[in-house]
Amino acid sequence: MTGASIETTGKLWRSSLEEAKGLLRPLFTQARVALSAGLFLEGLLGPERRKTGWMRAEAAGDPGPWRQQAILGRGNWDADALRDVVRDYVVERLGHADAVVVIDETGFLKQGRSSCGVARQYTGSAGKITNCQVGVFAAYVSCRGHAFVDRALYLPQIWTEDRARLAAAHVPEDVAFATKPAIAVAMIKRMIAAGVPFGWVSADSVYGVYALEKALRHAGKAYVLGVTSAHRCASWRHEGRGVETAKDIADALPASAWRRLSAGEGTKGPRLHDWAYRKLGDVDASEYVPDRTGLWTRGLLIRRTIADGELAFFLTWSPAGTRLKTLVAVEGHRWAIEDGFETAKNELGLDHNETRSWHGWHRHVSLVMLAFAMLAAVRDRANATPRKKTRPKQESTRRR
Repeated sequence: MTGASIETTGKLWRSSLEEAKGLLRPLFTQARVALSAGLFLEGLLGPERRKTGWMRAEAAGDPGPWRQQAILGRGNWDADALRDVVRDYVVERLGHADAVVVIDETGFLKQGRSSCGVARQYTGSAGKITNCQVGVFAAYVSCRGHAFVDRALYLPQIWTEDRARLAAAHVPEDVAFATKPAIAVAMIKRMIAAGVPFGWVSADSVYGVYALEKALRHAGKAYVLGVTSAHRCASWRHEGRGVETAKDIADALPASAWRRLSAGEGTKGPRLHDWAYRKLGDVDASEYVPDRTGLWTRGLLIRRTIADGELAFFLTWSPAGTRLKTLVAVEGHRWAIEDGFETAKNELGLDHNETRSWHGWHRHVSLVMLAFAMLAAVRDRANATPRKKTRPKQESTRRR
């Protein structure tokens, strides 16, 4: 935060915390429970490195962790209602028509088999198959900042096929198996129904499949979605329709097709890669959105690492004439959700949930989302606040 003074930032922090607590109040039928939820939120934002029940209770002045645990377990309140509150809060403070919605997942390492959704599965957090939960998240990324706006716990089939196990973890009866792309589609539909302003969606190769593509095209949203090197791309050229793998298209590109561009600023400066683009075909928007006209272009964006030449592939869908720099910038926005996961885990206790139930996971994560959104809003307001300029004493004396 560079715009506001320390005093101004402190005031923003205090007022934003009270505002966030006020957003929690309507979710609870009893004032004392709402007060405990506010203290829970304050504990997440506190300096303690571990956000466990005992640590939060100590910070709140409680004799034990029972009130903190009741917020996640025994209390009766709707975590999805808090999710919607967080989403609206983020849109109000960071909203922009050209924002990018980024879909990604993160793992929560767990022991045993009782925690809801836990199984041996791959997680990028550990870089291997291990015993963990996996959460799918949507982040809202605009020129004003980024924050999480949706989340869902992924349930492997070994869970959804075991009704006794689901009941023990208090999973609602209407919850069935859903693939990660299906979860992403549901998130996008919720945002569109809520009127969330955004122009793009970006995701890695887990989500770059036909279901998400179809949903976004019919919604009139542009995208940059990761695919594997073996993905078969249909294109129309002079000789007619052809189908090639993404890797074959990359191998056939001339050296002149590549441009070195930055996908945005990283911790060590610009994130430079070599990029190339192959147009696959033009389609009139009315084919997917009846009340729209104009050409939209399907394409393949290819990223090549400078150090070792490793390739990554992304299907694109955007208005005809969209510049390569724009597509690269959208893909670069995926970095924001990785930054969000790191901050939420290291600073806000995203992975410190001690409950085992379905609603416990969603309640804990939703409260962390509110804490993260508050930080993003404070940062945006602080950066927008100009510092008061004061003359150096030496200059003032000279002028007098």
